Amino acid sequence: MFENLTDRLTKTLKVVRGQGRLTEDNIKDTLREIRLSLLEADVALPVVQAFIAGVKTRALGTEVETSLLPSQALLKIVQDELMQVMGGANEGLSFKTNPPAVILMAGLQGAGKTTTVAKLGRWLKENHKKSVGVVSADVYRPAAIKQLETLANDLSLEFFESDVSQKPVDIATNAIAKARRKFLDVLIVDTAGRLAIDDEMMAEIKALHAAIKPIETLFVVDSMTGQDAANTAKAFDEALPLTGVVLTKADGDARGGAALSIRHITGKPIKFIGTGEKTDELELFHPDRLASRILGMGDMLSLIEQVERKVDQKKAERLAKKVKKGQTFNLEDFKDQLQQMQNMGGVGSLLDKMPGMGNLSESVKDKVNDKELARQVAVINSMTFQERKFPDIIKGNRKKRIAAGCGQDLQDLNKLLKQFKMMQKMMKRFKKGNMANMMRGLKSNMGGMGGGLGG
Repeated sequence: MFENLTDRLTKTLKVVRGQGRLTEDNIKDTLREIRLSLLEADVALPVVQAFIAGVKTRALGTEVETSLLPSQALLKIVQDELMQVMGGANEGLSFKTNPPAVILMAGLQGAGKTTTVAKLGRWLKENHKKSVGVVSADVYRPAAIKQLETLANDLSLEFFESDVSQKPVDIATNAIAKARRKFLDVLIVDTAGRLAIDDEMMAEIKALHAAIKPIETLFVVDSMTGQDAANTAKAFDEALPLTGVVLTKADGDARGGAALSIRHITGKPIKFIGTGEKTDELELFHPDRLASRILGMGDMLSLIEQVERKVDQKKAERLAKKVKKGQTFNLEDFKDQLQQMQNMGGVGSLLDKMPGMGNLSESVKDKVNDKELARQVAVINSMTFQERKFPDIIKGNRKKRIAAGCGQDLQDLNKLLKQFKMMQKMMKRFKKGNMANMMRGLKSNMGGMGGGLGG
């Protein structure tokens, strides 16, 4: 997300010149470039105008500390204004009600609403230890009810059955009564989507809202619709008292116009952001962290949280002890690391959050993807236990057998072995073989590793 905007802004902010003070002359061209960058990112015009005015007001006459360049001082101002336009800080969900706390999900068809219901249920269960029930009041799409049932079963969420012959209000009120009897903490109600906003749809969801009085009413919107997402959210808010927004499909959005427009236009906070199709790819929306990522400064807090949540701590500790004892890092260890990266959304997901990685060339980023990780794991799985433990014996006929066994070319096997050797050298330099050190090593060696990751 934000790849295009990040690229433009980081280049633009490097060229500010001045002698200890930001003036109208030395920021004029930069502000024009920032304005163009935001418009190209499909940020709504009123948001762009307010943002530029805010940056200009704060920047003019600002004394630049002796330790900072004018470009660094302007960068800080731009970062602060980006935070403000997106809401300043994360606003969490409210549970201040008699259980179950009812969360109503609204949105247009195709925004990913049903999947988001499951994602949110999983997030509440794993992060807040809540018992969660889900129900679908989408009586127009039987497939949506079945989809939610399948997801709920996969995630061990309580699923309340519904039928297309029922009325949405009856479905929701019955589910609330059952959730109360089961002493559930939260009930998430999925609603019908439409291809466009219409009076019938609004009347139905307004009646549903009035009947169940949810503690949270979240609008689910596709980030790839850009500033239209903000306009649609505003239309919904005029009909329903929204408490927040969930931005979906952010992983496919290179512009970021929706994230930068919604708060300003609707006045409603973005509470969550969907970063992929998997049910664990839902994150709290932190404006301060996202502002840093937009400016290519990384998001180490989110990265650390991601590592803590998804890394197999026992395996990490075993590897740390092994490296500290001077034992050799082998291909079985390497496979574990590849699989851990897969669990965290792939290397690309990690790179987006690492400081300085926003400036990596697209050719390098394209080479670090989930498909490549899966292919590398398949290559290692084609090796015998002895070959994984003692990689130096992999030569000649062994290479041909391994490549044939996983359906890859010899070139692919050689690239993997080259990458493994680089990681093996890196691990030898670490006194502690933990993930934090590995990531620092990954950052310093990414340029070289890129050549070994390609297909």
